[in-house]
Amino acid sequence: MRIRQAAFLIMLASSLALAGCIGKVKYPTYYALQLAPSAAAQPGSTNQAATASIAIREFRSPEYLRRGAIVYRPSPEEIAFYDYHRWATEPPRTITEAVADRLRAGGSFTHVKMYDGRSDVDYILTGKLEKLDEIDFQGGVQVEVALSAQLTDSRTGKTVWENSASEEAIVDKREVPAVVSAMSQAIDRTIVKLLGSLPSSTEAKNGL
Repeated sequence: MRIRQAAFLIMLASSLALAGCIGKVKYPTYYALQLAPSAAAQPGSTNQAATASIAIREFRSPEYLRRGAIVYRPSPEEIAFYDYHRWATEPPRTITEAVADRLRAGGSFTHVKMYDGRSDVDYILTGKLEKLDEIDFQGGVQVEVALSAQLTDSRTGKTVWENSASEEAIVDKREVPAVVSAMSQAIDRTIVKLLGSLPSSTEAKNGL
């Protein structure tokens, strides 16, 4: 009888311990970049001088920015990842959609679409998210964003434009939501700077 009681107590203790562990399981929190929407182009508002179409490849990025976890840098040499703070959508995809949105609203091209491997457009925009990091080693918390892009003539393969842009922003609160908010604002500014010198379809055809 005592053996059975002891076995029962051991099983009960094990069950309670397991239940305690299960109750402490921590699930990740997911975040999305909130980029400012561009003013929608009105029907018929395309620049009358626009004579060419453009396709946008999904922005590339270093492999570490595609792991899903938000990145922070404790030192210039070290890249670290938050265990429980992750992106709901890969930032390169979000940035690609934002760039397409701005080009559509700008009206400088007759047609703007995502690149699907076809050559039925006049130009192809290829971009890269170079940096999207939280910086923790410069006294306080900052974020750093860097983008680059180039415009290629789809028929000749010639690069007719290229540019890069970057932005830094100070984070007021030492918490991940504040970091993500600062990243969103910095990306907005970086996209504006990046596309600021992008030639119109007429300028691209005339070789700037």
